[in-house]
Amino acid sequence: MSQSQDVVIRSLTPADREGWENLWRGYLDFYQSALDPAQFDFTFRRLSDPDYAGMFGYVAEYQGRLVGLVNCLNHDHGWHMNQVVYLQDLYVDESARKLGIGQKLIEVVYAHADKNEKANVYWMTQTTNYTARQLYDRVGKPTNFMKYIR
Repeated sequence: MSQSQDVVIRSLTPADREGWENLWRGYLDFYQSALDPAQFDFTFRRLSDPDYAGMFGYVAEYQGRLVGLVNCLNHDHGWHMNQVVYLQDLYVDESARKLGIGQKLIEVVYAHADKNEKANVYWMTQTTNYTARQLYDRVGKPTNFMKYIR
């Protein structure tokens, strides 16, 4: 059995709080961002609540510990009758990279979207995130849109 076959991708649960927070902190550190501790609590509660339809999350488990996460939002879209999925955060711990975990996490989001009849899945990354973009170019289509923010 290859190492990538030992990776388990599963829905985020309330018991995953500590491992998820460590991963999300790693993700935020990568993007040189910081959030108020209350935001961690708020976001985790929503992601891990199966009754909250607005957000969902998955984690990757390898050798008994959480090594990857994906945080997603469902939302309406003016061009589609069905909702779309925004894959907001994708992160794999440095110790578990090159095992195909990032792709597995994206694939589980695709499967979730298909099962729940979402119109599409989209995400963004920094133009300089070349490593991630190699994966994204394999599993998705780049667009010509720029993101603007207030």
